[in-house]
Amino acid sequence: MFIDTHVHLNADQYEEDLQEVINRALEANVKKMVVIGFDRITIERAMKLVEQYCFIYAVVGWHPVDAIDCTEEDLKWIEELAAHEKVVGIGEMGLDYHWDKSPKDVQQILFRKQIRLAQKVKLPIIIHNRDATEDVIRILQEEEAHITGGIMHCYGGSVETAKQCIEMNFMISLGGPVTFKNAKKPKEVATKIPLENLLIETDAPYLAPHPYRGKRNEPALVTLVAEEIARLKGISVEEVAEVTTKNAELFFGITE
Repeated sequence: MFIDTHVHLNADQYEEDLQEVINRALEANVKKMVVIGFDRITIERAMKLVEQYCFIYAVVGWHPVDAIDCTEEDLKWIEELAAHEKVVGIGEMGLDYHWDKSPKDVQQILFRKQIRLAQKVKLPIIIHNRDATEDVIRILQEEEAHITGGIMHCYGGSVETAKQCIEMNFMISLGGPVTFKNAKKPKEVATKIPLENLLIETDAPYLAPHPYRGKRNEPALVTLVAEEIARLKGISVEEVAEVTTKNAELFFGITE
């Protein structure tokens, strides 16, 4: 059994064939999925999905790229949704310096607010980091993010930074890029970070693993992420499935 710990089944890309995508995931033994809502529309869709499917859970928060659009009213709404029994985390939050829609200072303020919100509602945080590692780590430390812990989503950084994050009570989640031939850092992390600290995800519909790179991703393909981690560690796929599933169930509190 596998758990896709980060998937966007609420994306427009699945409008035509969502049920078929879900069926393929279940057939591939992907028995639980965590859908991420990161703005008004995607959060509303995520909440509908958790009501519709017993094996789907939600994470709700505000994406750093759209930080400039987030209001105090939005944050209050996220805090209210956090009381739902199937909301298992706050995010994805963080910093994205690749796109320039939201100024860095606006992103950082919202990042801090969401960490504090998560501490208030006692839920872990899911971190989006693009081209902003130094500031992400600094803010996590300053805001005492170890209190809730969290996930470094689709991690692409160094082994050293991964160890820093683990010390702060964070899990390291690997996605499709670990299967890319030129993905030196994710492969190194998969090799050197203990399986007990790892999760697997797709970030679908984005970042499809090899040999589907460039095509629409879907949760069934999380099995290819597990296969690559198994190959790199010299262990069985079954062991990767067992340990990462246990990690995810304990982390999100979804053991039933």
